[in-house]
Amino acid sequence: MNVVVVGAGIAGLACARELTAAGVDVRVHERGRVVGGRLASKRFDGRYADLGAAYFVADDPDFAALAESWRARGLARPWTDTFAVFPGEPTTGPVRWAAPGGLRSLAEDLAQGLDVTLSSTVETIPADADAVVLAMPGPQALRLDPPAAVADAARAQVWEPVLAAVCTYPERSWKDFRGAFVNDHPVLAAVWDDGDRRGDLAPVLVAHSTADFARPRLTDPAAAASELAAAVTELLGLDAQPAVHVHRWTYAQPSPGEPGPVTDGRVWLAGDAFGKPRVQTAWLSGRATARAILQSTER
Repeated sequence: MNVVVVGAGIAGLACARELTAAGVDVRVHERGRVVGGRLASKRFDGRYADLGAAYFVADDPDFAALAESWRARGLARPWTDTFAVFPGEPTTGPVRWAAPGGLRSLAEDLAQGLDVTLSSTVETIPADADAVVLAMPGPQALRLDPPAAVADAARAQVWEPVLAAVCTYPERSWKDFRGAFVNDHPVLAAVWDDGDRRGDLAPVLVAHSTADFARPRLTDPAAAASELAAAVTELLGLDAQPAVHVHRWTYAQPSPGEPGPVTDGRVWLAGDAFGKPRVQTAWLSGRATARAILQSTER
């Protein structure tokens, strides 16, 4: 049996690892230059900043075991269970995990030993595979003209865009807050202290915009840099002006969906749209898809 996985985000990598462990011939194609998808980190001035997912939660026993494995090897660490809220009082929830080397380092760990081809754009459903897994947002899967059952599920997904602004300052000048959710703001949805998150205390903040702010600016995200920086400055009462890099996430966050996977029998759709949108959900979706493929071959 041979399987092609399209997309090397955490869902695609989790799927490929599970299949490979079962002895299946798996090829992973990723159109980007690196693995990780929205588990994204980019180097600025010699250090990585997380500009995709802000953290991950590990409350599923199996995913928690993976998180502990990452912690034992120095790849991940429990970060915080408390965030600020603007305006409002701090909110406490589950422990959020971060990665000293950037969250993409976790995807790189999952990719170890897999047959992954980077900068590989797949334009149609591969015909030479027994099964094909589309590990990507539904709107992107539709570009490959999947079969009706998969296309219907892809069209049903609702995604919101985000602009992520990496703001690098001359020095740290804000009070400790780790991260903050921002309510009812015309520009900002959240701000994360990347130096605290990464543990090196670098003077770097990462701001995530609202979907309404991002939507009309997707064609020229760099033009939004000054507005995003000004919003962060006002929110936190800062004086210094940062260097700003803006990254566009056209498909940043899906609305919560029903558990998957979805298939027509040969083509499968996986990702964090199948459940509460989390890193953990993407991993569970990829693994569940792999297990369903294995079960289908045993019948």
